[in-house]
Amino acid sequence: MTTTLEPGGFVNRMPRYEILSDDAMATIERGWRRLISEVGIRFDHQGAQRLFREAGQRVDDEGVVRLDPDFVLEHIALAPASFELRARNPRRSVTIGGDHMVFTNVGGPPFVLEDGVRRDAVFDDLERFIKLAHVYDQIDSQGGHPCEPSDLPLDSRHLDTQFAALTLSDKPHMGALFTGAKARDGIEMAAIAFGGRAELDRGPVMYGIANVNSPLSYDSAMVDLLFAYAEANQAVVVTPFLLMGAMSPVTIPAALVQQTAEALAGVALVQLVRPGAPVVLGSFLSHIDMQSGSPGFGGPESGLGLLCSGQIARRLGLPWRAGGGGLTSSPRPDTQAAYEALITHQAAFLSGANLMLHAAGWLESGLVASFEKFVVDIELLRILRAEFTPFAIDEASLAFDAHLEVGHGGHFLGAAHTLTRFRDCFYRPMLSTTANYERWNRDGARDSSARADGLWREALERYAEPPMDDGIRAELDDYRVRRRAELGD
Repeated sequence: MTTTLEPGGFVNRMPRYEILSDDAMATIERGWRRLISEVGIRFDHQGAQRLFREAGQRVDDEGVVRLDPDFVLEHIALAPASFELRARNPRRSVTIGGDHMVFTNVGGPPFVLEDGVRRDAVFDDLERFIKLAHVYDQIDSQGGHPCEPSDLPLDSRHLDTQFAALTLSDKPHMGALFTGAKARDGIEMAAIAFGGRAELDRGPVMYGIANVNSPLSYDSAMVDLLFAYAEANQAVVVTPFLLMGAMSPVTIPAALVQQTAEALAGVALVQLVRPGAPVVLGSFLSHIDMQSGSPGFGGPESGLGLLCSGQIARRLGLPWRAGGGGLTSSPRPDTQAAYEALITHQAAFLSGANLMLHAAGWLESGLVASFEKFVVDIELLRILRAEFTPFAIDEASLAFDAHLEVGHGGHFLGAAHTLTRFRDCFYRPMLSTTANYERWNRDGARDSSARADGLWREALERYAEPPMDDGIRAELDDYRVRRRAELGD
């Protein structure tokens, strides 16, 4: 069984799995309306407060904005239901929204696991993850920050990560994060790579993540980042980060209400900054272990949160970023890591996620980026893409002639129907093995982790850097050198 890669990313044409009744949806809507209007959302940013105040919303002296729910719905309706995210290589551009699913690299871990050793991530690791994302077709975006390069100065490392994202791959990339100033550096570098600010103004070539400081608060750095991307007409992924029991109440309905209220406030702000700017409704909902306080990923709460969040996003008519990825709390790419990642991957497919960050390589609750886990997640994505690709049911597929040829008690190995289809009739695993014990033993008795280790190393050997005009590369390099000096690094 084969699947074909379509322009614009994988298209999920399977029916959506909806678990919330109409009454439940109405209850959640009443909840977020009450929360956003009576309790409000705090914006620690004078520019945001000014925009909300000028739009007739109530803003108190602490920066808490109490929003009219109908005002919010009117403004999120200005956001596009889908948009194209353009790549340096136009053939790698993707669509975010509708039935399209876009998968990105792991992002942000401070540590890397390689050869069983957990250590601080360095810039070479970041480059290798970008190269792996470039090699594997299942990843649509290399991201911009697969891990935290501890060997580079903190104030200017975003210049190097953006240079790597723009030069080592020609897929769509994630811009610089954390502050508005860093986001603007990333925007300027993207303008160099894509032919000027006017080209960026025409439509998004990058995306940035504006995280909510849950509960019910946006800090100044995240709002400034939101302003930077919205002003430049680049995609903003507005994402509450909720671990039930810590950043939200312990019940899933309460967390869904809070998540919706927080995200919609941010989406409305994007539209106040620039009406029609591309924006993605984000979700990231899981729980903490009430005995240890550690975050839990890949459990039933994660799956249920994804199914519900997708249903809410569809009701609101916004592109949706799933809170997965191949998420797991496991510290090793073991059985737990695989089944927890499957829970979040599969729920995102069932609920029609448009953007899946951390689709490959996430480990240990996001603290670790793992090369072996990257390959495990690629295999999961390959399987799910095959599973979620509809197959034809017609006269030819019923194979009546094969029954006439084989008859009673025979076998189909040599039948004409089999011989014309055997090369691609079934899914062929990349990581899994179907070898019997004797053959598996002769081949080195390698388990899945050992096979994954070999596969990512082979993938790096296949990597070829995509072409870039020498003048553009030099201009990008000049920018990062100049800005690094200006930042004192």
